[in-house]
Amino acid sequence: MSIFNRTLIIDKNFIRFVNNEQFPPPRVNFSQENEEPEASEIISLFETQVLSRHIDIKSRSLKDEGSCYYTIGSSGHEGNAVFGKIFPYTDLAFLHYRSSAFFIERSKQISGMTPIYDLGLSFVASSDDPISGGRHKVIGSKALNIPPQTSTIASHLPKAVGAAFSIDRAKNLNIKETQLKENSIILCSFGDASVNHATALTAINTAAWINDRGGHVPIIFICEDNEVGISVSTNKNWIENSLSKRPGINYIKTDGLDLIDLLSQTRKAEKICRINRTPIFLHMKTVRLLGHAGSDIEFGYRSLIDIEKTEFNDPLLHSARILIEKKIISKEEIINLYEHMRNRVNHVFNSVISRPKLNSVEDLISSIIPNEHKKVLPDFPKPQVRENYFGKEYNRIKKHQHMAKLLNYGLLDILLRYKNAVVFGEDVAEKGGVYHITADLHKKFGVRRVFNSPLDETAIIGFGLGLGHNSFLPIPEIQFLAYFHNAEDQIRGEAATLPFFSTGQYTNPMVLRIPGLAYQKGFGGHFHNDNSLAIFRDIPGIILAVPSNGKDAVRMFRTAVREAYQNGRVVIFIEPIALYNTKDLYEPGDNKWAFRYPEIFDEASVGDFSKYGNGKALTIISYGNGLYLSIQAKKEIEKKINKKIQVIDLCWLSDINFKKIIKSIGICKKVLIVDECRRTGCHGEGILAQLSSIISPEIKLKLHAAEDSFIPLGKAAKITLPSKNSIIKQAINLINE
Repeated sequence: MSIFNRTLIIDKNFIRFVNNEQFPPPRVNFSQENEEPEASEIISLFETQVLSRHIDIKSRSLKDEGSCYYTIGSSGHEGNAVFGKIFPYTDLAFLHYRSSAFFIERSKQISGMTPIYDLGLSFVASSDDPISGGRHKVIGSKALNIPPQTSTIASHLPKAVGAAFSIDRAKNLNIKETQLKENSIILCSFGDASVNHATALTAINTAAWINDRGGHVPIIFICEDNEVGISVSTNKNWIENSLSKRPGINYIKTDGLDLIDLLSQTRKAEKICRINRTPIFLHMKTVRLLGHAGSDIEFGYRSLIDIEKTEFNDPLLHSARILIEKKIISKEEIINLYEHMRNRVNHVFNSVISRPKLNSVEDLISSIIPNEHKKVLPDFPKPQVRENYFGKEYNRIKKHQHMAKLLNYGLLDILLRYKNAVVFGEDVAEKGGVYHITADLHKKFGVRRVFNSPLDETAIIGFGLGLGHNSFLPIPEIQFLAYFHNAEDQIRGEAATLPFFSTGQYTNPMVLRIPGLAYQKGFGGHFHNDNSLAIFRDIPGIILAVPSNGKDAVRMFRTAVREAYQNGRVVIFIEPIALYNTKDLYEPGDNKWAFRYPEIFDEASVGDFSKYGNGKALTIISYGNGLYLSIQAKKEIEKKINKKIQVIDLCWLSDINFKKIIKSIGICKKVLIVDECRRTGCHGEGILAQLSSIISPEIKLKLHAAEDSFIPLGKAAKITLPSKNSIIKQAINLINE
């Protein structure tokens, strides 16, 4: 037997150590106050631990055979079975990847569950896997309230905080359609190395910040501390020193190798959290066996002595010691149980190997955009109610207004219609947002529905994702587009992937408002004039909206909210800052870019575009500020060539209906794409490529985009961007070619 085959060695050692009654000593001293667990309770937990271990052993043998693909396991962390027992399945659990024992034990709470079979399907990437459908090796279950998690480090912690916050907030607001019980708490597990990640620190800080302000965040952060992150050891007292005295967090330490201590401390944590509705940091000391994953060779960074010392602290050996010391079962019965569970796992796993796999593009991507649920929409607010809430603004609805004012009206109507909608972000409450888009909403709807967040974009988006898990309709705001990049993984790694990895069983309903883009008059430089939307181009499943005028902005926003509410969609709603207060189009005072507030039922379907003119000499395709400038240029171009042209406003930069655009281009032989974003990576680049592949070769296409430069301050802020004059020049040159 090779010393490198630690899986086989640990397996054989367990039987040998039990036979010889050679056990690791207890690591904790128990007080007389500890409640003695029932014998049946310890046996049940031990069975779960053994099942989890044999799943790890079997998966590694299947990987050697080529039947299994990713074997990161739970060995050493089997103590988390206790959490699966103590916390009812109605408590939403965001778990990390070493949680097989939790999953198995929680499955016992619902009759008819088949956890071994389900985990086997996941390991072999079968399309029969009831959570991911073969898309990823994840631990999850809709019935057990375990959303599947990606492997992005600590990315699930912020949404866990949002979900915890939502529970009491839903009760306060009398939201009837919530998915979590009023007294529920949230579980969130992760490793010790993850605590160093900015995303984890964000979540822990946000929970403490809310608690310090008197808010309720019933969450238990479960840190499963095995003292190593892949190959990097964690300083012995780092976690305790960092978290034990953290304001706003109740710290509880427990030995994850000892079922008795785990049961006692977990029950304590559960009681405090459920009654006080405050965040708990449950620090579970444990070990990691078998390396980080199947491909990890520990000998590269650990000595054999250290490895063997860790292996002797096997939680299964600690549990066996407890069973024998308390005379619950004999060593012979333990070994028989161990072998029986091996046979059970082997039998089940051997049966899943032949189950079907994903084999078509259609099947694979079917869960990126969840099926339409056709959830019944709430009624429109009654006229008298609207009039009361609008107040003095009610008589101004029919007047022509700029985008900022119309969006403010739109948000008010949304909050009236959707009782589960909440608006939050930096400075959105009393101040009404930097650009006053949320002005007076806090006063009209109260702090429970319109509230400020900490200065942390990751917390804002993660908070929204968590609220969505409890049937809220989150409408968060990121103050500026450039600030979004601090938190982009919350969209890419969490929001967009959740329906994909759960076959649409879980979604992240959200409309994320982001003021952005360039053309502001000498203000802010790059961080307040960011003209990059590239990050959104390759994220599957999200909807990206960029309106160019106030009327379309409201219509599109209503559609965005409906898509989030009905179909669980994630919508990124980019609002061009430079057009917020724009009323004039051609000359000062003409009021040609001010619009009336659309009728309350008026929407703009995803993928629909607007068209200005019907000329065939040239088609300009644009959006946002580029569209505004293109309309200005259109007038001058038509004078110069004495012919009519047309301008298409894309409105939606996802779900672009290219067939309809080609039909609109018609007999026109010249197409100019105007994109205010940087040439490399802009949407115009993609539109050019798409049209080139499907349009007639007789049609000449040209892209006019911003230079690949950041935006400077002051008068130089616009020199790298398309302008009215540059659009005219590009258009004339293209027409004359």
